[in-house]
Amino acid sequence: MSSSVLQAISKVSGTGVTVRGNDIDTDRIIPARFMKVITFDGLEKFAFEDARAEAKRQGQVHPFGQPAHKGASILVVNKNFGCGSSREHAPQALMRWGIKAIVGESFAEIFFGNCVSLGVPCLTLPQDQVLYLMELIESSPASSIEVDVEHSQVIIPSRNVAYPASLPAGARNQFLAGTWDALAVLMAAADDIDATAKRLPYVSGFAG
Repeated sequence: MSSSVLQAISKVSGTGVTVRGNDIDTDRIIPARFMKVITFDGLEKFAFEDARAEAKRQGQVHPFGQPAHKGASILVVNKNFGCGSSREHAPQALMRWGIKAIVGESFAEIFFGNCVSLGVPCLTLPQDQVLYLMELIESSPASSIEVDVEHSQVIIPSRNVAYPASLPAGARNQFLAGTWDALAVLMAAADDIDATAKRLPYVSGFAG
């Protein structure tokens, strides 16, 4: 089996979109009523659906509905993003919307793990640096941002800024090796698993 069964992820570049607020839970990311599906296809249409509706009622436009952020690939958030239920529909909706990396102050543990399995790196920065990124994105939506997974940093080329970021070593190694999807790794080793199973007496049966 190849040591890399998926595309290695060493860097994500693109424009950003911000969603401000602490403790944004998975129900806000993708409301539960949109989870009655067989596949994840089309979930991107409902990302932040209720928050977008609330913003509209207040005469505003949610960041995920602003034309200036169309095509954004890097989401910037605050503390404890993705808390609440463990639904994998939340990162699925974000990924299908176009998000390829998330930068924030902190992430809920299960949400973080679900993002890893989709190949979406989640890096953390101190609050002041996150706020700087948010202000930059909101004032200059076309600004390019680089999430450097290999060197664990977030780069703003136009400002000549490189912030050291935090990313657990295990997740970092999975991204760089292309082994971030555990199921894909397992499926790629199907022949090895079958051969091993045939050698195990409690699987193949004991000789009489």
